This record gives sequence, structure tokens and C-alpha cells, in this order.
Amino acid sequence: MYFLVIEDNPDLLANLYDFLEARGHTIDSALEGRQGFALGIQNDYDAIVLDLMLPGLDGLEVARRLRDSGRSAPILMLTARDTLEDKLEGFASGADDYLVKPFALRELEARLAALVRRRRGEHVHRPLRVGELVYDPTARRVQRAGQSITLPPIPLKLLALLMRESPKVVSRRAMERELWGDSPPDSDALRAHVHVLRNAIDKPFRYPLLTTVHGVGYRLAAADAFST
Repeated sequence: MYFLVIEDNPDLLANLYDFLEARGHTIDSALEGRQGFALGIQNDYDAIVLDLMLPGLDGLEVARRLRDSGRSAPILMLTARDTLEDKLEGFASGADDYLVKPFALRELEARLAALVRRRRGEHVHRPLRVGELVYDPTARRVQRAGQSITLPPIPLKLLALLMRESPKVVSRRAMERELWGDSPPDSDALRAHVHVLRNAIDKPFRYPLLTTVHGVGYRLAAADAFST
């Protein structure tokens, strides 16, 4: 999984890096709040580990700004404060879980994994809609303007990701990670699957929903959502 760790204690940050990377995860990090917020809106993380007491912006403000910016990655807040009021304030700012220092690294990883499973599970059964395009994950049925569309498994997985994130741009890195984890195949593989997806959901219809954002990734959105 792909995590962002925002923590101003370099020793703790180093421990988190060593532990999580050894467990196969990819880590980005920031030592202060403004840098952490910038990374949080630039990249698509599976979850964010956020210290409460930070220079620049504190953790509460970082969480609020991330939520106000539309970022939905689960946030696990770290703090030495353990009162109910502190926890309630953290949840109110947008945190999804709360872990009091000192903590066991294995517990942190378990909590992160639970947050990621919960977030993914929320999308499993809910029908997804973008304009006239509808995907029912339970029945694995795709329709556009009432017309049924058949997709192979990988383009279907890409469609679900793009619809969940619509109308935001999804980076190529995020799409590759969704399909292949941290071991993507050659660079043409993603392009080939996007081509299959585009031919199925756009080519037979009057206007496209899927567009390429050159140098960044792809965006799926209703016609009136496009501004570029």
C-alpha cells in the first residue's frame, strides 16, 4: 500500500519508514504540516498517518484542509494526547482513527490495513454513476444511456477506480498501483487497457467521458464537468 506519513519526530519517522517499507509498503513523508498537506493533495494515498502536533500547520488543520480539498484517503492521527475531548476534536477535523503515542508498530499497520479495507468496502456494493454511465459492482453490470457494455476484468477495475474518483484526475501511478500493486508491467500495459475501456464506454456514443490529461493521467467525468 501507499502511505503518507506526516510526523516531525525524525526518529519516529525513521522507525515508521523502516518498519512499513520492510512490510512491502511505499512511503512518502513530511516533517511539517504545510509540506504534508501539499503532498496529500498532489498524490493518491491509500492512507495518511498524521501527527497532531506539527510545525507550520498542526494536524487538525491539515486534516481539515485535506477534507475541504476533497481528499478521501483515510487519516490515522497520532498524538500523545489521550483525553476524550482530544479524540473528538480529531474526528471532527476529518480523522478516521486515533492512535496514542507510544504505540506498537504492528498495531499501527493493522489499523491502517483496517482503514483501507473499510474504505474499499464502502465502494464494493454501491452503484457508481458518472453522467449517463452506470456501474453496478454487485452485478458487475455496466450501462451507458441504457445500453449494456461488456468489459474484461482489468478495464472494469480501471472503470471502478475512475468512477469512484470522478471528476478528479487519476494519476497513471495510482492506476498502475490499483491493478498491479508495486510491480507494474511495461509502460504500454496501462495504455492498452485504457484503450479497451475507452472503446467500450465512449466510441459508440455521441461524446467522450474519458479524457487523457497529458503528463498526469486520466479523468472520467460527465460532459458538463470538464473545464479543460
